[in-house]
Amino acid sequence: MNTSRKLLLFGYGNPSRGDDALGPSLVARIELLKLGHIECQNDMQLQVEHIMDFIECDQIMFIDADLSCTEPFVLSKVDAAKDNSYTTHAMTPHTVLHIYQEVYRQKPPPAYLLRIRGYHFELCEELSMKARINLEEAIKLVSKLCHSGSFEIKCKA
Repeated sequence: MNTSRKLLLFGYGNPSRGDDALGPSLVARIELLKLGHIECQNDMQLQVEHIMDFIECDQIMFIDADLSCTEPFVLSKVDAAKDNSYTTHAMTPHTVLHIYQEVYRQKPPPAYLLRIRGYHFELCEELSMKARINLEEAIKLVSKLCHSGSFEIKCKA
């Protein structure tokens, strides 16, 4: 296992809104593995302040629930790109990486987005059964990648 690389798992979503808790739930499960080279973070949404969390990272994996992706999940590379989300409360990974690049005048660490298929996002709901199945599949993949020391795999762009 390559433990010299610092990998950041960043799950985001609202744990009180049903399947929106998929990102934080995955990160919480990986955190239980206590892998020294993995930093685990959760938040309700991405914000400009999160760029400070990326400074010493070699790779980042953003993890979020998605109502429109295929089951059980979709993993893709994320590049820095400015979009309109920088003016909203819900920034995209692309925009957060773009802001990192603007502030620090350097390319951000390689980043990936794991979108886990969710179905129900109602307030005060728990994870749906179908989302739990997708979560378990995503945990298998992320656990394997964390143990390998890299998020870099052949993924669809």
